[in-house]
Amino acid sequence: MMRSILFFLAIITSGISFSQDKNTIIQQRVEFISEQLENEEIDLTDVTESLIFRIDHPLNLNSASWEDLQELFLLSDLQINDLIVHREAYGKFISIYELQSLKFWDMNTINLVLPFVKVADKLDQLHVSLKEALDQGKFEAFFRYQRIPERKNAYEEVPDSIQQNSNSYYYGNPDRYYTRLRFKYRTNLSVGITAEKDPGEQFFQGAQKNGFDFYSAHAFYKGGKYIKSVALGDYQIQIGQGLNLWSGYAFGKTADATNVKKSANTLRPYTSVDETRFMRGAAVDLGLGDFSLTLFGSSKGVDGSIVTDSLLDEIEFASSINLTGFHRTNSEIARKNVLQEHLGGANLRYAKRSLQLGIAATYQGYDRDLIRDTLPYNQFDFRGRSTMGLSADYSWVFRNFNFFGETGYSTQSKSWANVHGVLFSLDSRVAMSMVYRNYQRGYHTFYNAGFAEASRTQNEKGLYTGIKINFTRAFTVNSYVDVFKFPWLRYQVDAPSQGHEWMIQPSYKPNRSFEIYFRFREQVRPKNSRDSDGTVTAIEDVQQRNYRLNLSYKVMEGVRLKSRVEYVTINRRSNTPESGFMVSQDVIYKPKSLPFSFALRYALFDTDSYDSRIYTYENNALYVFSSPSYYYQGSRAYVLIRYKFLRRCDLWARYGTSIFANRSSIGSGAEGINGNTRSDITIQLRVKL
Repeated sequence: MMRSILFFLAIITSGISFSQDKNTIIQQRVEFISEQLENEEIDLTDVTESLIFRIDHPLNLNSASWEDLQELFLLSDLQINDLIVHREAYGKFISIYELQSLKFWDMNTINLVLPFVKVADKLDQLHVSLKEALDQGKFEAFFRYQRIPERKNAYEEVPDSIQQNSNSYYYGNPDRYYTRLRFKYRTNLSVGITAEKDPGEQFFQGAQKNGFDFYSAHAFYKGGKYIKSVALGDYQIQIGQGLNLWSGYAFGKTADATNVKKSANTLRPYTSVDETRFMRGAAVDLGLGDFSLTLFGSSKGVDGSIVTDSLLDEIEFASSINLTGFHRTNSEIARKNVLQEHLGGANLRYAKRSLQLGIAATYQGYDRDLIRDTLPYNQFDFRGRSTMGLSADYSWVFRNFNFFGETGYSTQSKSWANVHGVLFSLDSRVAMSMVYRNYQRGYHTFYNAGFAEASRTQNEKGLYTGIKINFTRAFTVNSYVDVFKFPWLRYQVDAPSQGHEWMIQPSYKPNRSFEIYFRFREQVRPKNSRDSDGTVTAIEDVQQRNYRLNLSYKVMEGVRLKSRVEYVTINRRSNTPESGFMVSQDVIYKPKSLPFSFALRYALFDTDSYDSRIYTYENNALYVFSSPSYYYQGSRAYVLIRYKFLRRCDLWARYGTSIFANRSSIGSGAEGINGNTRSDITIQLRVKL
């Protein structure tokens, strides 16, 4: 009886349509990360792949496990626990409308999740045999070409005698080639190979006689009862909250103020082309009842600079590690794979729905010592050949609280790292988050992604508090405050320092066709003063304020417009105040009855310098991520066209161009362009069989 009452009340009280554009949600997730990382070119394939898969294969809420729901990256553990408790108490969901009866699920959450889930009587298979996966799998191939048509300085034709003694010229052409072949069955089986050539790298000649500069291959199986998953080749490992080992990228501070807890996807195949943040070898995830044990080993080449001791010629060591993945010039080619990196370890976990515990031990090392130049700010950084990382993590949902955290220990430096947090809901309309972190200056692991202000999980203390309030179904406010300090020196900060960041974002979305939000964010970060007498360098606060007004509205079926205005100010004592603005208009056309769609943008921008640049996300082909920075004065436009044909093929073509009004050249050095225009071309073909 109670179940029927809840079901009918949900239908009666549903005042809006349960729908939101899937691509809009995925774009929002990518924009969150790219804004945090402030990186123009970043491969976030591994972050978005789960959601893209769920577009065509919605997750059945009647059989979804805790892990399945976490892999959506859209729900908190409180909401996941709420759904599972409801399912255990009342049985299978009859309709998607029942989600409205969940205590910690508001309408925004339901609209966010609905495009990727379903309610079905037939339960998905929990365990899939390898034969079934092979019989029912699908093949997919990607072929991509990208290029900047304007000629950069590094591509000038010079005599061989000059090129062989210079690092200012690239050996290869300016084309980027990408190929991915993959056989896949749902999330249970994946076998594939990915290859990429970056602009400036050679192709089937010179230093790249094997064709592409980077190759990645994997075989992955998931679905056994005792052998839960197996990975061969390239794969990713994620543990706890990212203090010990976390390959790939992870969310940090975003406009979703309560999305601060990391949900580790312990073992999965690697399909991106970031040439550093992955494992290469073998891994297995074993299960028995509520316990799981992951064992892994990895060995791969890493780029670095090798130095031979002038007194002892036979002693070689690495003075630095290069993470760019570029092999275009003499020095970059000489650094390729000169170090051998070895990783291995184990992660034991216990999971009983609302309680999850884990311990892990990892070995990380190289075949040569890493000996960096010692400077005041980096004297506590890792030096040597190897280290062990030990960690313990936990997550516990108790009523309307989710407590989580991790403690890590680095044996080489005998240093600790701690991150602990809590998520809690006062009711379905108010959610809060708090995260405390304390990373000692000597703490080090080669792969980590702990919650932090800086780019590394090291030399930082801080307290983050976030709140999300749903005043009505249409009106929501997200806000956070983060206060942090750095007990030791940092790069370009020659003294212990501290800073803060806070943000507020009210959003109004009365229906699926219209949304408007305003965002204000202030960051105060310490840096060395630009006024220095060459002896003592004072530090000063650099205050950056960003103001954004974003409007998105559907004018008719298949046509959506998006308008944005962004303004930034930067103030510091040793420099004149700077500011910049950007205004953009997007048109997205996706008719259901036609085989093509397109997205276009026109933007104007005006900033005082590169320091006041503005990052913004741009639409591109599937698995191509672009967040360029707009700076100086000029305009930016692009058009992206997608065409579906032969029922199994998709073709994307994109052309973008930036025209600078006050520049006669763009960039500098090898990447410099003589002229005021910089364009980009992307062509991608996908074939599904």
